[in-house]
Amino acid sequence: MRRKRSAAEVVGAALAAAGLAELRFSVRFWDGSEIAAAGPPRFIVMVNGPEALARVLREPNQLGLGRAWVTGELDLIGDLDELFALDGEFRAARIGTLGRLQTWGAARELGVLSVGDLEPPATEARQHGRLHSLHRDRGAISHHYDVSDDFYRIVLGPSMVYSCAYFRDEGESLEAAQRRKLDLICRKLELGRGERFLDVGCGWGSLVIHAARHYGVRALGVTISEAQAELARARVEEAGLTGRCEIRLVDYRELDDGPYDKIASVGMYEHVGVDQLDSYTARIAALLRPGGLFLNHGIARLDSPPGGPKSFIARYVFPDGELHPLDALLVSLRKAGMEVRDVESLREHYPPTLRRWGSNLAARRDEAVAAAGVERERIWRLYMAGSAHAFERGEITVFQTLSARPGAPLGLPLDRTKLSLLDGEEVASLEGSGKQRIVAARRTP
Repeated sequence: MRRKRSAAEVVGAALAAAGLAELRFSVRFWDGSEIAAAGPPRFIVMVNGPEALARVLREPNQLGLGRAWVTGELDLIGDLDELFALDGEFRAARIGTLGRLQTWGAARELGVLSVGDLEPPATEARQHGRLHSLHRDRGAISHHYDVSDDFYRIVLGPSMVYSCAYFRDEGESLEAAQRRKLDLICRKLELGRGERFLDVGCGWGSLVIHAARHYGVRALGVTISEAQAELARARVEEAGLTGRCEIRLVDYRELDDGPYDKIASVGMYEHVGVDQLDSYTARIAALLRPGGLFLNHGIARLDSPPGGPKSFIARYVFPDGELHPLDALLVSLRKAGMEVRDVESLREHYPPTLRRWGSNLAARRDEAVAAAGVERERIWRLYMAGSAHAFERGEITVFQTLSARPGAPLGLPLDRTKLSLLDGEEVASLEGSGKQRIVAARRTP
């Protein structure tokens, strides 16, 4: 009678047929068998049941792998950074006809083909309606942000500032670097006392609070996340800025109370969609006074294809989110009659930001699971590690783009260094001592 082979033997033979006999990591299966690495293993992949293989076989892409990871059917012992460091090798692998036949034969022998229906994880996005309609966009934003304020406090830290920080050096704390980023935005916009300032996609209110407290503006923040709006209002009240800051639960497309002197959009236009980009820039321009300034801070593609509807990010992190090259934004701004004045890449600042968020999550993992569930914690662990490597490899980047609406003097300095950042002690003191940096209003004749 033929001996029943272990999972490691069956899968190992299929990998060898596909030209992947030597791995730089080990693979451990539900029956206790293991495929050993060719040398010291960089990490161990845990295949905790035939369900993991069934998901990957049925969706042989990021979606299948993502579902197995989110459920815990596929796990890892070691550092996720090590996994993504081998990403290039995984992408280079090509499985031919023999390899595919071996794969299906292995699946049959291990009982993978007889695994019944597998429901997607509960945290997988299920979007309905017309793409980027007001209703569908609210659902997409709710999926990402209306999770748990406590979860975001754990990951982001006390500043509750999303998007990348701006580091003086890699040794600087996350909190100081996030304050530096907020101040950089305010300086680029030349914010002044009494000006009307609009923050599109205001998150938990950190930028409007900073701008009102340190630059004396009258600030409005808009968001379509109910959880964000509620907490942002509480933070404004706690800061004693109720008379100078307002938070509205409204889509920017529904605003009609312009003009504003200055507008910022930080980490929001990734949700707009390339087909809606011209409408986005036209609406911003319509809300801005002549001579007003607009700063767009957003992630863009460099050397990577669009993610597609079955990517891990699309199903679990940012449903309906789209990244496109910087030139699409620049062309769209020009169509809207805006003049681009400054573009700065912040790509090197995102990996240390993501890794600090990852460290925050790791240090308080049990609390994060209690706040948002085990699936959400696993999603964020994978998302942050993978994103850090994508920025480091130059697949994606993040730009701050400053543009102006013509028709009046802009008030921008001739010397760009006048927008230079505060030193470390000054940035730390912005929140620590209540120091204010109120700037006189710059009024055009």
